[in-house]
Amino acid sequence: MLVHGARKLDADGIVDDFWMLVVGDTIATTGTSDGWRALAPSVAAADRIDARGHWLTPGFIDLHGHGAGGASYDDGGEAIGAALAVHRAHGTTRSVLSLVANPLDQLVGSLRVIAELASSDPLILGSHLEGPFLSPLHRGAHELVHLVAPEPAAVEALLQASAGTLRQITVAPELPDALDAIDRLVAAGVVVAIGHTDAGLDLAKQAFDRGATVLTHAFNAMRGIHHRAPGPVVAALDDPRVALELILDGVHVHAEVVRLSFLAAPHRIVFVSDAMAATGARDGQYTLGSLDVTVTHGEALLSGTETLAGSTLTQDAALRNAIELARIDPVLAVRALTASPARALGLDGRLGYLRPGYAADAVLLDEQWRATSVFANGTRLV
Repeated sequence: MLVHGARKLDADGIVDDFWMLVVGDTIATTGTSDGWRALAPSVAAADRIDARGHWLTPGFIDLHGHGAGGASYDDGGEAIGAALAVHRAHGTTRSVLSLVANPLDQLVGSLRVIAELASSDPLILGSHLEGPFLSPLHRGAHELVHLVAPEPAAVEALLQASAGTLRQITVAPELPDALDAIDRLVAAGVVVAIGHTDAGLDLAKQAFDRGATVLTHAFNAMRGIHHRAPGPVVAALDDPRVALELILDGVHVHAEVVRLSFLAAPHRIVFVSDAMAATGARDGQYTLGSLDVTVTHGEALLSGTETLAGSTLTQDAALRNAIELARIDPVLAVRALTASPARALGLDGRLGYLRPGYAADAVLLDEQWRATSVFANGTRLV
């Protein structure tokens, strides 16, 4: 495949009149101007793509999403495929599939399903257990009865069920056994996030020193920043090892707070969708795990409450919101969807840039930052 006439935008910067040659699943060569013409005869006409000056970015990586298209990742099987299709159409080429708190045996079953899917689909990066190791005080849209402490037997059961595909887990570090659980999970190669937590600054720093490297949807389901009690957000902003998830749907975090976060940690912000089943579908009644959710004008709330229950966000919309609402530089905004999540997962040697040797994941976007064509592993998805 040969893409030419693009305006390249990735964490390396903006390059006009950009082209790239893809061989198999990898970017083989890149350049600018008319250098692509010498390569054109070796590429079938159907595989030569004129970008016509549109933006070309790396494929988006979503560390944290629960579903779309009326389907939830917790439901397994065909539901996962239906949800992924929606996100892939909006530029998300690699996804970590998030699971809400459920009974342990149900989570074991879900992890096994995702492990099987990930073995045949490289675009599925594994699973994210957002529960069950969460604080009851900041449980958000997680059923209270399913929340448990990360005692060793539970941790081992989940690790075994995932067969090495548990990519990320959210833990409230104040729970009994939590710091020891972080040690075990990090040793197993799992990216540990802290979130849904009542931890303050000092305990958050302890968790990061034990190996946690992500803050789950920063500002949401945790203590805020108080001038005498800085909380976990400040601990994360101050630690160069830590990535901070943000949900840029215009509801979860105010645009000015997004902007302030970029000023403090411009290369460590990671946009996540936290998308639930109503993403790409109509308003109405849904479920998230075992909880009822009402979606009105695209805003998802636990039915009868003011508690947010995920979002209906796609990643191209997050990019648009970052640039147009929060006034984030496009290079930094795209980094937050590509290079920064790749780095958070330890995959930045293969994903997140439009460079030779990197995976041929790319998105063409129009002037309104809407995904118009999506490619992954050298194959056109949209």
